[in-house]
Amino acid sequence: MEYSEYSPDETIIVNVILNGEAATLKVAPNAILLDVLREQLHLGGTKKGCDHGQCGACTVHVDGKPINACLRLAAMCEGQHITTIEGLARDGAMHPVQQAFLDHDAFQCGYCTPGQIMTAVALLDDPHVASDDASVREAMSGNICRCGAYRNILAAVQDARVRQGKGAS
Repeated sequence: MEYSEYSPDETIIVNVILNGEAATLKVAPNAILLDVLREQLHLGGTKKGCDHGQCGACTVHVDGKPINACLRLAAMCEGQHITTIEGLARDGAMHPVQQAFLDHDAFQCGYCTPGQIMTAVALLDDPHVASDDASVREAMSGNICRCGAYRNILAAVQDARVRQGKGAS
């Protein structure tokens, strides 16, 4: 069996579409997407919580699907579309989910909010997630809010569904 080795100084090139813009990233082969976003690209909206994929604070979209950025190697993202919380707003206007979170005071400390919003956007775009409260709670269950703002988060998601014209399923 052959093992490939790399030096700690080695970098690879990864081409992605980041928040709608082409980007060429120069990363270590073992670089975690979350660390590249925060430390190399200075996109601090995506939060570092548990580093084990258990809290959802680092949720971003890769090709439209929510993923925990702390569990994805940046090198695995070659050719993929990555959207962070910074990429949701368009033309100076907040995304409807962002606006709903603000209107419903769906945060306290705000640390989990970017991950909560990214998960909510994905679930509202998923035609397979039912619109009842229990289904929304289940779809959001990978995102932990230590402040306990779950009732307001649920209200914000349901309001965003209405704002986006995505009625009951």
